[in-house]
Amino acid sequence: MLRFLIRWSLHNPFLIVAMTLLIMAVGGYALWRTPLDAIPDLSDVQVIVYTEYPGQAPQVVEDQVTYPLTSALLSVPHAKVVRGFSFFGVSFVYLIFDEGTDLYWARSRVLEYLSGISGKLPAAVAPTLGPDATGVGWVYQYALVADGMAKGQTLQSLRALQDWTLRYPLAATPGVAEVASVGGFVKQYQVVVDPRKLQAYNLSPLMVMEVIRDNNQDVGGRVIELAETEFMVRGKGYLRSLDDLRNLVIREVNGVPVRIQDVARVEATADERRGLTELDGKGEVVSGIVVARSGENALQVIERAKEKLASLQQALPDGVKLVTTYDRSALIERAIATLKRTLLEESGIVALVCALFLLHLRSALVAILVLPVGVLAAFIAMRGLGVNANIMSLGGIAIAIGAMVDAGIVMVENAHKHLERAEPGTPRREIMLAACLEVGPALFFSLLIITLSFLPVFTLEAQEGRMFAPLALTKTFAMASAALLSVTLVPVLMLGFIRGKIIAEQANPLNRWLIALYKPLIHLVLRARWATIAIALLLLAATLYPLRHIGSEFMPTLHEGSLLFMPTALPGMSITKAAELVQLQNRIIKQFPEVESVLGKAGRANSATDPAPLEMFETVVNLKPESAWRPGMTQEKLVDELDQAVKLPGIANSWTMPIRARIDMLATGIRTPVGIKVFGPELAGIEQMAREIEQVVKGLPGTRSAYAERITGGYYLTLNPDRQALARYGVSIATLQQVIATALGGESVTTTVEGRERYGVAMRYPRELRDTPQAIAREVLVPTGSNGLIPLGELASLRLEQGPPSIRTENAQLVGYLYVDVAGEDIGGWVTQAKAAVAQAMAQGKVQVKPGYHLAWSGQFEYMERAKARLLVVVPLTLALIFLLLYLNFRNLTDSLIVLLSVPFALIGGVWLLWWLGYAWSVAVAVGFIALAGVAAETGVVMLVYLEQAWAQVCAERQAQGQALSRADLYAAILHGAAERVRPKMMTVVTVIVGLLPIMWGTGTGSEVMRRIAAPMVGGMLSSTLLTLLVIPVIYALVKARQHHLR
Repeated sequence: MLRFLIRWSLHNPFLIVAMTLLIMAVGGYALWRTPLDAIPDLSDVQVIVYTEYPGQAPQVVEDQVTYPLTSALLSVPHAKVVRGFSFFGVSFVYLIFDEGTDLYWARSRVLEYLSGISGKLPAAVAPTLGPDATGVGWVYQYALVADGMAKGQTLQSLRALQDWTLRYPLAATPGVAEVASVGGFVKQYQVVVDPRKLQAYNLSPLMVMEVIRDNNQDVGGRVIELAETEFMVRGKGYLRSLDDLRNLVIREVNGVPVRIQDVARVEATADERRGLTELDGKGEVVSGIVVARSGENALQVIERAKEKLASLQQALPDGVKLVTTYDRSALIERAIATLKRTLLEESGIVALVCALFLLHLRSALVAILVLPVGVLAAFIAMRGLGVNANIMSLGGIAIAIGAMVDAGIVMVENAHKHLERAEPGTPRREIMLAACLEVGPALFFSLLIITLSFLPVFTLEAQEGRMFAPLALTKTFAMASAALLSVTLVPVLMLGFIRGKIIAEQANPLNRWLIALYKPLIHLVLRARWATIAIALLLLAATLYPLRHIGSEFMPTLHEGSLLFMPTALPGMSITKAAELVQLQNRIIKQFPEVESVLGKAGRANSATDPAPLEMFETVVNLKPESAWRPGMTQEKLVDELDQAVKLPGIANSWTMPIRARIDMLATGIRTPVGIKVFGPELAGIEQMAREIEQVVKGLPGTRSAYAERITGGYYLTLNPDRQALARYGVSIATLQQVIATALGGESVTTTVEGRERYGVAMRYPRELRDTPQAIAREVLVPTGSNGLIPLGELASLRLEQGPPSIRTENAQLVGYLYVDVAGEDIGGWVTQAKAAVAQAMAQGKVQVKPGYHLAWSGQFEYMERAKARLLVVVPLTLALIFLLLYLNFRNLTDSLIVLLSVPFALIGGVWLLWWLGYAWSVAVAVGFIALAGVAAETGVVMLVYLEQAWAQVCAERQAQGQALSRADLYAAILHGAAERVRPKMMTVVTVIVGLLPIMWGTGTGSEVMRRIAAPMVGGMLSSTLLTLLVIPVIYALVKARQHHLR
């Protein structure tokens, strides 16, 4: 089949060139249209159920909303985890679905289940679905800043601009799922009632509330006809100003109307807030967060959002400007620029190697022209399968560049040999055909080995699968294209380009030097065959030393150009204190010369995608380009310095990066590299166990910080009704609770309609009458059944106590989180020692494990364990696949096993180089070793092909002469097949290695992951080449001598 394809291609060059041009045209279009991103979207499929229950404590929210929702949603098909979060006044339920679940199918199923449980929830509660965004949907953030020219602009007016001028036009931008607001103050009308005046007029707060609610509406009266014209009837009644509220009549007393202004003070103030933002330590600002829709091109969404904001700038008052505080497009552009530069460097180096070895530019072009065609073919596959151009998909092409030209190099070199030996007058087409047929099929299989040996990477699942599937896809298609081109386009290009004076191999000084160096070594190893094998085995055994000293991590850190500083304070902190702490920390961070800007957030944004309590801060630290950093400064050093500078009493720091943090929090709920989840039936027991474990792990080497959530550290004023007293005065529980919610909580009564803007109206008692338990008991009045009023203290007891500031559940089980920030890369090593320390503490009684309680290790460690289990299956599968392909090529078990020996020899250099560079084991390193296995096998195939050719030639000669074969004949054949044909073998090896060097020593965004893939390949190819050139000839000699009984 392959021989026929080669012949057909050489006899139909026009069709081959035409198909190549078509591939390049379609590939060019695909390249132009392929969307860009920094990294693949690693987040799981999520559906968020968001429920507001204003003014309610976390325990109330958990009992009445979150628990009914989580317990019912556990049975949603393909939902693998259901996490519940109960905060003050709001409930979040996150459903994480199985891999491959369609997002909109999942949302529709969740809606089905919600419709069935609506009757089990409080009457005023209406669960809604969060935006159809992924966990990494926060692609762009901005702040509204008023400079000196902006007169009269307050945080309240800036928030109004964000909510009513910017938010809706931005939300309508294609690709935007939601625009969330955070910071500033939301305007609210407040009716502050005087209980003594209410008592004097014999009025209750409930009566005032009813009047406000009933007097805020417009009505329609259908139509009337006047003078043959139709007039629509409307009755206006919306509350539009403070005076409208003040003049509402509650009732008449002796013919005199009692207005709201007679019993209350009406004022415009700020609504209660659960989040704030601060910029550069200079003070609070109002911010907006653009959340991209799932499946959208992040770069295009950001560009559209910027264009829309630029057009909206003219609608803002003078002096108000928009400042970008987080922009993922910069990360995307840097990542793509890094890969583009690497690809160009690789292509240039490979072209230079070809030219140096062949000393014939047109011959080198044959191999070089395969690169753009193969790369464009890969882009066609990317476009067809909907894969973005990111550091992983482009990285797959980058690591394939060196191997893609291997077939072309060997075939061109073989054509040179045939031209040197050809009889004068032999047609060039016949010479090229003979050269291609001699090595073409074997080379096709060797490239196919590289291609298919990478297929097991597709079996990786979850986050690691999503990370490396684009890389595996592009490398597979690039190598498959190169394999196909080697038996179609390369023969045609050889026919067209290999012309003129061909420099003999011996005339090239580089080739002469290689042969002169290699021949003595071949003579030496053939004389000391068993010693050579023993040394190789010793080198393999010596690999155990670095193997034991290499740490482990899930994935190397991808430096995003921004840091995410996530300190956590003790619960119960007021928003005023939170603002003070955020400003202090931001001011300290901004003083570092490497920092461009700092946006701090305390609490949560007005979005279902942000379940953050008030005591949790998120500070985005935008860094300057590394060229502007202090000499010798690295990101690790900078994080350590920043961490020391912002350490404050009672604050636990953790450092990560924006995308990484959101992926981790979605996948495991843990925002730090390592976390421990403590499950149990009671919150107090969970907290006690978590704090005991915190003390154990805090003192371990490598622990940057450890913090167990204080899940019972909130402060409550609890009002317990006296049911006997309620019965005596004829007051129902509902009436009492309504007074508590309204007078103390400031329950929203109605909403004003002011053009396109909407603001709430709340009613409550004056601050001085509700700021102490004694004042509340004495001054808050409750209406009785006989139209009287009685102090609240007569009907209920008031007590200050502690309770949960928030409640977390996982699959309807109560859970507490212990966050651990680990310094260094060896997360696996840290977890191993931490597990041992915790187990010892349990045995010694320092950590009490009560019945019903258990713990689970989570964070990146959870991914590591999953990836490790999968790789234990994938790696043997890779070797089995390589062996199968070798057997299909050689149809010989012995030859296949000889080539397979290249793979363990490749491990030697890969492991030693990893240890020398200080890299830890990770999924990226494992992918590098999988890629190495295929490339190393290819080197062995090329070596064996030439050995077999030389041995077959010697056998034919001896048979023609009628002489018996001898060991000397075997050694002569090996010497010729190995030493005399060292040029094509070294060309294939050198192109692969030097093609990887730009990745190996690359810097820039995304290089951290790519270096871990390239390192085992470079080190492995070095050791594999050395041992393939020396050990495989020895094994071949021993096998053939035994098979032919040579002496």
